Formats: sequence, C-alpha cells, structure tokens
Amino acid sequence: MLPESVIRKITTLVGKSHVLTAPEDRWCYAYDATDLEAMPDLVVFPGAAAEIARIVRWANEFAFPVVPRGAGTGRTGGSVPVAGGVVLVLTRLNRILEINPQDLVAVVEPGVITGRLQKAVEDYGLWYPPDPSSADFCTIGGNVAECAGGAMAVQYGVTRDYVLGLEVVLPTGDIIEAGSRTMKGVVGYDLTRLFLGSEGTLGVITRIILRLTPKPPCRQTLAAGFVNLAAATAAVGRILTSRLTPTALEFMDQATLACLQNLLPLTLPPEVAAVLLLAVDGHPHDVAERAERIVGVCRELGAVLVAEAKQTAVAEQLWQARKSISPATVRLRPQKVSEDVAVPLSAIPSLVTEVQEISRRLGLPIICFGHAGDGNIHINVLYDRKVERERLAVPLAVEEIFKLTRRLQGTLSGEHGIGLTKAPYLSLELSPTAIALQKRLKAAFDPHNIMNPGKIFP
Repeated sequence: MLPESVIRKITTLVGKSHVLTAPEDRWCYAYDATDLEAMPDLVVFPGAAAEIARIVRWANEFAFPVVPRGAGTGRTGGSVPVAGGVVLVLTRLNRILEINPQDLVAVVEPGVITGRLQKAVEDYGLWYPPDPSSADFCTIGGNVAECAGGAMAVQYGVTRDYVLGLEVVLPTGDIIEAGSRTMKGVVGYDLTRLFLGSEGTLGVITRIILRLTPKPPCRQTLAAGFVNLAAATAAVGRILTSRLTPTALEFMDQATLACLQNLLPLTLPPEVAAVLLLAVDGHPHDVAERAERIVGVCRELGAVLVAEAKQTAVAEQLWQARKSISPATVRLRPQKVSEDVAVPLSAIPSLVTEVQEISRRLGLPIICFGHAGDGNIHINVLYDRKVERERLAVPLAVEEIFKLTRRLQGTLSGEHGIGLTKAPYLSLELSPTAIALQKRLKAAFDPHNIMNPGKIFP
C-alpha cells in the first residue's frame, strides 16, 4: 500500500476530484480487455506533463510502481497494475492542440479518442489512416504505446508510420522531446520509434505529433464469399501481386461469419466458408477500374458471392460488422483469449487450416479473422470458464498457436503487444541475447523499475 503521506502529496498536486481512493472506484481500473485483474493502490487523473513528472519523481523516491493507462482497451494486460502502485489515467489530457493543413500534421494529447481525431481532420480534407477496431473509444496514446494497426494497414501502414514526434516523461521524472514535426529527421538515435510499442515501460507519453494525409476522394467497398479457405487466400495473393493496391483486405472464416449473421447487410449462401472484405480508394476512375479487376479475380477463383457496396450506408454497415466481431463472439462462448499473430502471406492458408485442426482436437471454438492483406490474423480462442475442460484447454491451444506461428516464420504479435499474456512465450521469437539487450535498455531508462513493471519480459 502507498503511504498516506504520498497519497496526500499526489492529492494536493492534482486536486481531490482527480484522485480515486475508494476500493470500488479503484476496481474500475484494475483490468483491461483481457480477463486479468489487479487492484491499484491509487488511481490518478493528471492534467499536465509537469504533474506526471512530479508523481514519477515521487515514485522513484518512495519506490512505488506507475502504470500509464488510456481507455483500457488493450488485449494483453498491458495496463493491468500487477504490482499495485499508481495508475495514471491520461483521459484528462484529451486536447487536439493543432491541426495544420499546410504542414500535414496534427498535435494531440494522449487522451484524444482516435475516432474523434479522424473526424476532426476530415473537416480539413485530411485523413489519419490508422483505424483499429476500437477507434471509437481507444486513445491515441494507447495506440502509440501498443503501435496499433487496423484494417487500413495493408496500404497505409500502422501507427508508427504516422508518429513524427513525442513529448515523454521519462521514468526518472525528466521530460524530453523526441522526433520533430518534419517528415525527415536523423539527428541521433530514433528515440521516437523506441517509445512506439514500448507499452508504457519506458515513459509516459504526454504529447504526440502525427503525420496526416489528404483524404482520398473516392472509396469502394467489396465483399466476396468463397466455398473454401484455399480459394479465399489464393484471391488475397492474386489481388496483392496484381498491383491492385487495396486499402483494406480483411478475412473472416465461417465461425466468424456465424457470429455476425445478424449484422451483415447481405445474405451469404450456406456453402460460404470464408469472406473477404475489401476497400479501394483514390480517384473515382482509378477506383472503379481496380474494383472491377478485383471482382474479376474473385470470380475467376471461384467466389460464389461478390457484392459491391454502391451505397455509403451499406459500406458503413459492412465495416461496422467487421469492427463488431470481438463483442459478437459471445454468441459462441462468454469468454475468449484474443491473439493477433502475423505470418507471411503465403502461410495464411496453413495457419488457418492448422488452427481449425487445433480447434477440433481440443474441442474449443476458435475463430480466425483480420488483416489478410498484411498477414495479421486475429485468432480468438473461445471458452466458458465454468466448463473446466474448456478452461484447461485454453493455454494448450494458445501455446500450439504460437508454436505454429513461429514454424510458419511468423510473429507472436502484429499489433496487440506482449504485455502480460504473451510474456511467457517471448523466447519463442527472441533469442536470450535479444531479450537481455532489451532488458538493459529498460534498465537504462528506468533504473528503479517503477514504470509499468512486470510487462513484456517473462
């Protein structure tokens, strides 16, 4: 527990209304989107980088952990305060400080909701492409800490590709600026990239400079249904190698489609085993030509359904259904473990086919969906914690999925990070030397190990 003297110091600094001490209030910040939970000693809503810096200095002086938190949408336990201490909830730092159409940049605080920023820049004819499924409620700061991706990554890249600069409170309490608002910059080590995906273990991000792009004038959404996985994944490869440059290329298997049957604005033939959801954007004539060619590829490879969403409302409904997959899984089981492996494009058929075999062998529903365009497949292991057989089979399934991923030359995480849930498997991908080097980096930034301890490293 924190000493009362420390609680009084923090309360005086940020104001009584921005501190939670009651157990029932603190409990709301004990978990994220996993089923992990740990009670913090104190929950604080700082209002400025200077306040965060002071709290971090006290953390070093009085030896208590500090855990940065955005909206709590993470899927690997990254913001779960496993060592107690102070949870710093950054939602008060929620200002869009600048949108500059001339420089094509936005400057924001970490608590800005991603979807809010996307809407704000559209008023200037601009676009912020990273689009995680939780964009309507996740924060930019959390996106940076996890290096979030999303459906648009196949053409436009992920969060790291849009972060130009950061203001960060280091674990020592010092405040630094990394990067700049220029598109190029090679002055010293690239500290900006080092903080991206660091999961709050190297500092607290307090300001972010983001690169923007002009909003494409036209977009076309397509859906294609296939009777087998091989045909669907063959279509993915053909579309990408034919230089048709889809903006998004999403994959949903049959079990996923069963979860969405009341959400999709189209009727799927019963024999459909997989659906590809695509978007193409650019100038209208170019979009029409590429969409037509994609339709041709899908039909050539045996698609039994190809639908073009001519109306904006239908397109939006299709993409909303895609974003609703995660909550819709409760149709099959009340609990789940969400993994986000990525494999080379040619390995997607093997990954999905072998995951289905794992599902059959262990008697667990496992669904596969996600970003086929860049090989980032979300694998959700569904279970009922009240059923002992299913509960005990989950870790076996996860380990088999990770070993399969590595056998296919893939990575354990495409966009969710390591946090707590994947830490035991880190050595499947990183050598002892690489892990030791990262631990030395952590120690150099955070000599007293007060910043989000217990994460990433097993």
